[in-house]
Amino acid sequence: MVEAFAGTWKLVESVNFDEYMKALGVGFAMRQMANLTKPTTIIELDGDKIILKTQSTFKSTEITFKLGEEFDETTADDRLVKSLITLDEGKLVHKQKWDGKETNLVRELQDGKLILTLTMGTTVCTRTYEKAT
Repeated sequence: MVEAFAGTWKLVESVNFDEYMKALGVGFAMRQMANLTKPTTIIELDGDKIILKTQSTFKSTEITFKLGEEFDETTADDRLVKSLITLDEGKLVHKQKWDGKETNLVRELQDGKLILTLTMGTTVCTRTYEKAT
């Protein structure tokens, strides 16, 4: 099922991203830069490992993980978090925990698009990606 996520995805719509970054505690200057970028997400499979790259002119990140195994991650806003990614009902569910806080990033496929729902407390952001050709 995870194979369906593989590919290169370009951001086409973002709703409430600034509020989500505020909820995370991201500073004003970094939020301004992040709001201007249209990142590309690349998802690759390597055996039982998944490689998830996020590339933009502002900042690029890359994580390699196995489903269901916790790992250390440095986020694009430089938080050091413990991450766990699982496949739940066809969705990639990514939980990040740090300093007693938690955020969830849920990736799902709808109508050929990759929908990323970011949740921090009561703040919800939706980012929509289309597959690059």
